[in-house]
Amino acid sequence: MRRDARRGTARRGRGPGEGGEVTPAPQAVPAVPTQRGAAVGHRIGIGLMYGLWRPRVLGAWRVPATGPVILAGNHAHALDGPMIIGTAPRPSHFLVKKEAWVGPLDPFMRATGQLKVDRSGTDRTAVTQAMSVLEHGGVLGIFPEGTRGEGEFASLRTGLAYFALRSGAPIVPVAVLGSTDRQGRLIKALPPLRSRIDVVFGDPFEAGDGSGRRTRKALDEATVRIQERLTDHLKTARHLTGR
Repeated sequence: MRRDARRGTARRGRGPGEGGEVTPAPQAVPAVPTQRGAAVGHRIGIGLMYGLWRPRVLGAWRVPATGPVILAGNHAHALDGPMIIGTAPRPSHFLVKKEAWVGPLDPFMRATGQLKVDRSGTDRTAVTQAMSVLEHGGVLGIFPEGTRGEGEFASLRTGLAYFALRSGAPIVPVAVLGSTDRQGRLIKALPPLRSRIDVVFGDPFEAGDGSGRRTRKALDEATVRIQERLTDHLKTARHLTGR
């Protein structure tokens, strides 16, 4: 049996008593997040982040102006994702845990081109959508630690390395600093309004070793290299900002 890629069907080869019939092979194709939606989210992010806080953005010029890019951020506060979305020079599609897609946030994040991901296992829909973003020359945002923590890049999952090796897209490290320094008076879960938050973009780098390998060993080795680069960037960002 061979696959007819143009028609998405399984075509049986002719054999005794067969007429080469074409039988349907239905496949669930996840919706591709739109660049238009990400652009809307970008404008909203700019308005909210600069309207409610005072971001100081360093190194945004380092993000390539065109082509696929992966923004890899540290994650210590729920505000970190929206802050990167609002301060990055290009619209982005962030992988966001499914637990955050509740109530009115669900249709909002869909409309702004964000990607829902189930962290309990391999979410094939999220993987397909993320790869589609990169294949179309877009910007994918990811927190490589997989969950919110101290924001130190202390323990990385292999997802970032997978996307980087598969797509060939460069990784731009992003350090968000100051989001956890103090609690707000009105909303304790957020930093004080009009407080300064630093967002530092680093130099883009390739995750692979130049061999083109995509084996499990290559993935593990790439994850180690990525962690070293992200950790170094975080140290540099703290030195630049004094945080």
